[in-house]
Amino acid sequence: MATDSNKASTKSAFIAIIGVPNVGKSTLINRIIGKKVSIVSNKPQTTRNRVMGVKTEGETQLVFLDTPGAHRPRTRLGEFMIKSINEAVSGVDAAVLVTQVSGQISPEERSLLKQCKAQRIPVILAINKIDKVSNKHAILEAIDQWRNEFDFSAIIPISALNGDGVDELVSELNKFAVESPHFFPDDVVSDQPERIIASELIREKMLHLLKDEVPHGVAVVIENIGERQSGDRVIMDIEAIIYCERETHKGIIIGKNGSMLKEIGTLARLEMEEFFGAKVNLKCWVKVKEDWRNRVGLIQSFGYKL
Repeated sequence: MATDSNKASTKSAFIAIIGVPNVGKSTLINRIIGKKVSIVSNKPQTTRNRVMGVKTEGETQLVFLDTPGAHRPRTRLGEFMIKSINEAVSGVDAAVLVTQVSGQISPEERSLLKQCKAQRIPVILAINKIDKVSNKHAILEAIDQWRNEFDFSAIIPISALNGDGVDELVSELNKFAVESPHFFPDDVVSDQPERIIASELIREKMLHLLKDEVPHGVAVVIENIGERQSGDRVIMDIEAIIYCERETHKGIIIGKNGSMLKEIGTLARLEMEEFFGAKVNLKCWVKVKEDWRNRVGLIQSFGYKL
């Protein structure tokens, strides 16, 4: 039986991963956790919800919030995404601002730092994608530029893609862990329910496969999910509806003779099987809900809380 002193030896910290779109926030959190808990795409605003990832190593548990990229909202859905950033930053023990060597600090990044400063949240700057920088002097220039902008707890060049600098980043984050019980069991890597994971994996495949204008107007709702035993195997039956905003988009998603929808479903199913550790029977349908991103009732019914 565990004693009170043993319980007191554990440490925890909540960490917000913040930044503008497409700087590698989701890739970083997946790298830290060691398993995919957030979808990844080279298109902006891939992440719509706060995704909670959990890394437990020894006595220390770090709980990460992967937020949507900071941007100027153009729809009610965009307003929801900005709200989720604000809520994620509020009350965390520290934040990681993910950026890249670009030469300019954006107004959105300055706004995020202003918000952290107002709430007295310590910030570590992670300069990502250094694997793509041939001129290493540019990294030093970026460090000097950011150092003059804000009093960071640490500035660490990283590559979320190949892992360079990530261990150093985690070591710095461990310093913010305070004595407390772990908030999740030690073997948990995400708080996302199976429905959300399944819907996000389908949406990720659309982000990769479809034209730029289509994926941002798409929502995926898991209508049914269940398990059944077939011999010595567990089979998950998942039924998903893909909602888009236009009939023309519906045709693109389905593709000629259903070829695109089949490819989306196949790629999503294979990744679900790897994640869930079970055989997956996935069925997808496509429906049109015009201008759903500006219709509060539909946004909420699709699982986004305004």
